[in-house]
Amino acid sequence: MKKITFVINYFYPDLASTGQLLTDLCRDLQDEFKITVIAAQPGYAGEKLNSKKLFEVDYLEKIKVIRVKLPSVNKASKISRIKYIMSYFGLALVALLREKGTSIIYTISQPPILGGLLGTLGKLIKRSKHVYNIQDFNPEQAAAINYTGNTIVYKLAKLVDKINCMYADRVIVVGNDMVETLKNRFRGNELPQYSVINNWTNEKEIVPLSDNTKEIIDFKKKYNLLDKFIIMYSGNIGLYYDLENIITIANHFSDNKNISFVFIGDGAVKNKMKKYTTENNLNNVLFLPYQDKDFIKYSLNVADIHLVVNQKGIKGVSVPSKVYGVMAAGKPILGVLEHGSEAQKLISYSKSGTVIEPHNYKGIINAINNFFEMSSDDLKQTGMSGRKYLEKYLRKEISIGKYRELLKKI
Repeated sequence: MKKITFVINYFYPDLASTGQLLTDLCRDLQDEFKITVIAAQPGYAGEKLNSKKLFEVDYLEKIKVIRVKLPSVNKASKISRIKYIMSYFGLALVALLREKGTSIIYTISQPPILGGLLGTLGKLIKRSKHVYNIQDFNPEQAAAINYTGNTIVYKLAKLVDKINCMYADRVIVVGNDMVETLKNRFRGNELPQYSVINNWTNEKEIVPLSDNTKEIIDFKKKYNLLDKFIIMYSGNIGLYYDLENIITIANHFSDNKNISFVFIGDGAVKNKMKKYTTENNLNNVLFLPYQDKDFIKYSLNVADIHLVVNQKGIKGVSVPSKVYGVMAAGKPILGVLEHGSEAQKLISYSKSGTVIEPHNYKGIINAINNFFEMSSDDLKQTGMSGRKYLEKYLRKEISIGKYRELLKKI
């Protein structure tokens, strides 16, 4: 039985979307491959382990999990992020080099650049195959929000990740629009072997639920959301979504007591958003922490419409994986996405919502008004169009089947 070592930063029980995706993948492959996972100790959403060891060995079913102990991270601080990332890189590399008998090293593009570099170094030293799964292209993603204005750092980072792609035995991207970004990196040069495999959600766990479901009613009662038209964002409240500007739209609806904005999650701009709502006395905005994985099927169904957003410049760089969960729940989508991006195409092809270009805040307001004026039957039909499309083209078993065949071939 061939051995795959996944070096993936987030893994069960972390609530990060990549952690949940890769946990699904490892579980589905554990009978066909010997699997070791090297990941950080849980902490994406405040989870804590009390271990004082630098390397803690654990098992999830048949999967060996090596967890590395890292400093806590303040996502709003660049220095704290760098400290966290470099600690992970050093400890994960040590853990990888200790692992024996690895046939394939599987890495993802987190931490930025260094995730892929772990696979490159591991391949050269251990003479293993390397599969590099790019969830987000960096430094292109950081450049889109001008996270660093240092052109030397940008060029160096791009060169390193180009080398990661070049030496990988297979590059996997999660959207068709991302292929163009890969091609742009290698313009005039031989393109590395690549595959496009969509992310997914567990469509058997997340399903459309009736508004009368007890858990949904209890949730609405708890947070005073009964009889409200709920606009929800559920996921990373981070740097790449323009949420710090989108939140100002809530001000436009402050006089409409029937509309509530609910933001579930955590991230670098959450405190800035909360400060804005406080300064403007907005009573129509609610911030909640990440929900337990077992409760997400209910919290997603609480919304009348879901926000699926990306910052301008992210097309071809990243795909917001939350779109799959929203489609699975059968809820209408208000996408704030660039035309031609993967998520925009999914929403348009499935007829599951409306898409507005980033920074078109007036367009977002108009779209919310249109949704608010729709009948409940039309809202339901729009959401269910997404569910039907997902069942036909985007089921979990389809994507994992592609991974299975690819890894066997490699």
